[in-house]
Amino acid sequence: MRIALVQVASPIEETPGQRRERVGRMVAEARGADLVVLPELWAVGYFAFDDYAARAEPLDGPTVEAARTWARDIGAYVHLGSIVERDARGRLSNTAVLLDPEGKVAHTYRKVHVFGYASREAELLTPGASLDVTDTPFGPLGATTCYDLRFPELWRGLVDRGAKTVVVPAAWPAARREHWRLFTSCRAVEEQVLLIACNAVGFQHGGVELGGHSRVVDPWGTVLAEAGTAEGVTFCDVDAALVDTVRAEFPVLADRNWPAAHADSDQ
Repeated sequence: MRIALVQVASPIEETPGQRRERVGRMVAEARGADLVVLPELWAVGYFAFDDYAARAEPLDGPTVEAARTWARDIGAYVHLGSIVERDARGRLSNTAVLLDPEGKVAHTYRKVHVFGYASREAELLTPGASLDVTDTPFGPLGATTCYDLRFPELWRGLVDRGAKTVVVPAAWPAARREHWRLFTSCRAVEEQVLLIACNAVGFQHGGVELGGHSRVVDPWGTVLAEAGTAEGVTFCDVDAALVDTVRAEFPVLADRNWPAAHADSDQ
């Protein structure tokens, strides 16, 4: 399994249309990968809160349609990161989308934990309320988004649904980069998953610098790849059977005992 992490900046002077064209060229550089992953809300820019409503789009909008073309052109799964989605009732959400190599939507995830600290995301967007896992040629795959890294119960929910790989698009600030490293490593180890995290880079509205350092972390906590702070494509080759191997060798998930113990204490 070859993974390509595409770190993207969202400069203020660039329109979403111009950015889609530029990012499309970056995705083309990832040809040969089985799975290409982009950051959170790169088309609008995470901190461009005043633009969320005007630039929100449905799941058949311009960003998803562009990603359909990219997936078909390079013959790969493309996790386009996330978009500001407007649903049929007019509600906005931070929605992650995975396209298969034929350009079909294979998986969506609406961010459950919308961010409120020094952010208007929680004010503007409706939190998601469900988790799902989809089958892929490289195993069952789930997704969370950025701030969700701080909530291990969500991750355990994905594992309980069968996830072995979890993709994490993010717009994680440079000021908390060490938290990014900590949580991506911790979630991979405690849930025994292959964690694929793609972060945004550059400066955005309000002068916030995003942290980059997109990473692939295996279930042992080994960092298989880590990007720097510049835009670009980072490749990583992974044994698709790795998660099964680790879980068989060190079956920590099978040793969970708290639910049974808790039930006994109530009797």
